Amino acid sequence: MPGSLAGLGLGLALAVALLLLLLLRGACSGSGEPLDAGGQCRPPGSQGDLNSFLWTIRRDPPAYLFGTIHVPYTRVWDFIPDNSKAAFEASARVYFELDLTDPYTISALASCQLLPHGENLQDVLPRELYRRLKRHLDYVKLMMPTWMTPDQRGKGLYADYLFNAIAGNWERKRPVWVMLMVNSLTETDVRSRGVPVLDLYLAQEAERLKKRTGAVERVEEQCHPLNGLNFSQVLFALNQTLLQHESLRAGSLQAPYTTEDLIKHYNCGDLNAVIFNHDTSQLPNFINTTLPPHEQATAQEIDSYFRQELIYKRNERMGRRVMALLRENGDKSFFFAFGAGHFLGNNTVIDVLRQAGFQVEHTPPGKAVHSTTTVPSSSKVTDGYDTAKPPIRFAKQLEHRPPPAPPEPPGPSRGSGSVASPLISFLLITTGTIFLHMVGPS
Repeated sequence: MPGSLAGLGLGLALAVALLLLLLLRGACSGSGEPLDAGGQCRPPGSQGDLNSFLWTIRRDPPAYLFGTIHVPYTRVWDFIPDNSKAAFEASARVYFELDLTDPYTISALASCQLLPHGENLQDVLPRELYRRLKRHLDYVKLMMPTWMTPDQRGKGLYADYLFNAIAGNWERKRPVWVMLMVNSLTETDVRSRGVPVLDLYLAQEAERLKKRTGAVERVEEQCHPLNGLNFSQVLFALNQTLLQHESLRAGSLQAPYTTEDLIKHYNCGDLNAVIFNHDTSQLPNFINTTLPPHEQATAQEIDSYFRQELIYKRNERMGRRVMALLRENGDKSFFFAFGAGHFLGNNTVIDVLRQAGFQVEHTPPGKAVHSTTTVPSSSKVTDGYDTAKPPIRFAKQLEHRPPPAPPEPPGPSRGSGSVASPLISFLLITTGTIFLHMVGPS
């Protein structure tokens, strides 16, 4: 994938306050947190020990809803129940949020994030905020060589290349996307680059198995809500994000929630205990009693806006499109792989389907799934229409590698996982788009 496009995508890891109650009631079958001495999930003793993010839509042939997590698939694959994998294998058609193999997706991501022609970030940000942003990015660039893994270097990923792939065009981006970029430039997230996220891996497998693939959303539908924040709200969010990262760098703050935490609880714990143990989940300390009243009001406005635009409206739209596909293709089996957050909480995709009369049941680990005999098709569809656009082979996107970067001075590493309140990481990996990993070197 061209380096100029590689860093253009960022997840919907936006600092928004969001209340989703009873996240996993009836959704996860795992008990407690079977952790090893290092705080990681122990290998499951049996299928019944696993969490399940699979739901079955009762029809003949059946259709399945599967909750993904937008992290490297190798971090979660062994903890996904066998019946979820069997449902994927048995389905003739596999649908994602976005068409992950469509070149248009990449170009649309590029145009969506950029400032109007002729404008640069330095022209639109307050001077001191711009200076703080540049200072932080300089720090990240200095530290990145110490964050890289030997395996990444062996794949041809080097610090300068990776930084430019993610942040090389940052002065042309809209401030909201720069804020998301800052949240992706942490040690843990940098170290994860080079392995496809779960969604991309499933897309690759679907193509390998010659399944028919498609999408229920378009890039614009995921991107435009981010650009809909007014300028004062964006400045507030960017400032708060930088304050948190600066505190982490200074050692005066430890990120309470990280991507690592969410992977752990997706695999073997209870996401509800980590993410929603407060009355509200917030952006990096956006909604808290230390903010003056007018800033608390701004945080609440962001909460309300994105609750509607990024969660409820998307769930309604996705649910309607799932229904249309099922009704128009009554003799076909489907596997819908969306971020898990679209199936958990209130006003979910599942709620939309049930309200329309569909019977949707959670499928616990170990329960047999219906097997169908189908003739897979390699064609691709979007919203029920065939498309003939050539695929991008994500597995080969690192074929054109830059020469090794010269050695850079090491330094102390203070970064942890994604700087996040519960929701920032949660949106990134369970309800958001996968912009961050989709067009970066993942």
